[in-house]
Amino acid sequence: NSSITIIEDTSTNETIVFAPPTLSPTVENIDAAEEVHQFDADAALLLNITLICCTMLAYYVKKNKYYFLPESAVAMLVGVVIGGIARLSVTDLTLFSFSPELFFFVLLPPIIFEAGYSLEKKGFFDNIGAICLYTFGGTIISAFAVGWLTFVFAQNGLIGHVDQDNAMEALLFGALISAVDPVATLSIMGSPELQCDTLLYSLVFGESVLNDAVAIVLFKTFHKYYNSDEILDGSVIPAALFSFFTMTVLSIFVGVSLGLLVSYIYKHTSISEFPKLEASLLYLFCYLCYATAEAFGLSGIMALFFNGVVLSHYNSYNLSTTAQTTTEQFFATVAVTMETIIFLYMGLSVFTGRFKNWDIMFSLLGLLFCLIARALNIFPLSLIANCCRRKGENRISLKTQCVLWFAGLRGAIAFALSMNMPGPNSDSYASATLFICMFTTIVCGGFTENILTRFGMKQGLDNDDDAHDDFTGVENLISTESPLARRLSADLQERYRSFWHDFDDNYMKELFGGDRVPDRQAGDYELSEQNDLYDF
Repeated sequence: NSSITIIEDTSTNETIVFAPPTLSPTVENIDAAEEVHQFDADAALLLNITLICCTMLAYYVKKNKYYFLPESAVAMLVGVVIGGIARLSVTDLTLFSFSPELFFFVLLPPIIFEAGYSLEKKGFFDNIGAICLYTFGGTIISAFAVGWLTFVFAQNGLIGHVDQDNAMEALLFGALISAVDPVATLSIMGSPELQCDTLLYSLVFGESVLNDAVAIVLFKTFHKYYNSDEILDGSVIPAALFSFFTMTVLSIFVGVSLGLLVSYIYKHTSISEFPKLEASLLYLFCYLCYATAEAFGLSGIMALFFNGVVLSHYNSYNLSTTAQTTTEQFFATVAVTMETIIFLYMGLSVFTGRFKNWDIMFSLLGLLFCLIARALNIFPLSLIANCCRRKGENRISLKTQCVLWFAGLRGAIAFALSMNMPGPNSDSYASATLFICMFTTIVCGGFTENILTRFGMKQGLDNDDDAHDDFTGVENLISTESPLARRLSADLQERYRSFWHDFDDNYMKELFGGDRVPDRQAGDYELSEQNDLYDF
C-alpha cells in the first residue's frame, strides 16, 4: 500500500510503520452500526409494547379482583411467553437476558427508596422489635439452615452440581435464597377491598423492606470467605457475623447522615422557590446515597431505605406544595414501572438464561429447605417477641405466624444474587433460584387471598370463629407469659418515647425541618392498654 511508510532503524533493529489516520468510516462499518441500531430499536419497541400489555393486564386483574393472579405473576408469565418467542426467532438474546448490574444500579434503587419514603412509620415502628427479630435473626437462621441442609444432602449424593467440599458455596446459596421479597403478597394485602389485618401487614411489610438488604450484606460477607484459605469453622463464623453487623450499621449510618444533610440544605436555602429544581435535586441526592454506599462496599439498599425514611420525616415538610405532590407521585410511578420490568425479565430468563445445568431435584429440595428454614425462624422468634407483648390485639397469634410463614416469597433480589454465584456450579444455583422465585410468586402469591380468609386475617372477621378453634387450642398450649419482661419493656418504651419526642421536636426538627408538635404533654407519652407504641 503506497499510503503506508515503513522505516528500518538499523541501530535498534526495529521497524517503524507510519499509516495515515482513517478520515471516514468504511461502508461495512456504517452498515454494521445501522444493523445494530435497528436491532436495538426493534428490541426497545418490543419491550415497550410488552410493558404496556403488562400494565393493562395488571389493571384488568385489579379491576376484576382476580386475587389468584397477582400483578407480579402476570408480568412473569408474559415474560415467559415473550422469552420463548425470542428464543425461537432471535439469535442475539443479550437484550432479553437478565442483567444483575442493570438490576442493582438502575431498576432496584427507585423501588427501595419509594418503600422508605412512603413508609407508614407508625405501624413500622410500633413493631420494630419483632421486625428486627425477623429481619436479622430470621435471615441468619434461614441462611445457615438452608446452607447446612444443601451441603448435607450434597455430601450424601442426593443433590448434584453442588460442591461437596466447600461448605461456603452452600452458605452463599442459603444467604441469597433467604432474601424474602413478598411483592405479590403485599400487593394483595395492601388492597383496600381485602382489609388485611393491620398487625400482619405491618410485620410482612417491615420484614420485606429490610430483609433484602440483610440478605445482600450476608451474601457479600460470605463471598469474602469463598476463596479464602481459612477453613469454615467455629472461629471464622463469628468473624463473618461481626463483619455482617458492621456493614449493616455503617450502611444505616450513611443513609441517615445523607438524609439529614439533604434536609438541612433544603431547610436553610430557598430552593423551594424553584419546584423543578428541588424535585430534580432530591432525586439526584437519593441516588447519591445508593452510589455512595455501594462505592464503599456497603449495602446500598439498607442505606437508601433509611435515607427515604429520614427524608420523609424531615425533608418532606421543607418542600413546596407542588414538589410534595410531584415527588410522591413520581417515585411511586417509577417504582411500579421498575417492578414490572424486573418480573418481566425474570420470566424472560426461563428461556433466555441459557442455564447449562438444571437439576430438578435440587430445585424441589431447595424449595423444601426454604419452607423448613422459614418455619425455624418465624415460630421461635415470634415466641420470643410475644414475651414482651400484652395479651390482646398486639400479640402475634399462631394464625398470624402461619400466614407470615406462608408469605415468605422469594423474588428478584434472590435471583440477581444467584447470577453472581461464584464457581463452576453457578448455573445450577441460578436455575434452582429462578424455579423457587417463580413458584412462590405465582403459586403462593396466588393463594394469599384464600389463606387470609382461612386464617381470619381480615379486618371485620371474627378470629374466634369455630373454624379456627384448633389454632386457639394449640396457641394456648405454647403461649408464653413473662410479666417481668413486659413490665421492663413497657418502662423502656415509655422512657425512650418521651426522650425521643422531646429531642426530635426541640432540636432535630429545628435544624432539619418537620411537623413540630411544640405543645406535646407528658401524658401523650403514656402507653395505653390497647396500643403499645414501639412495641417489641
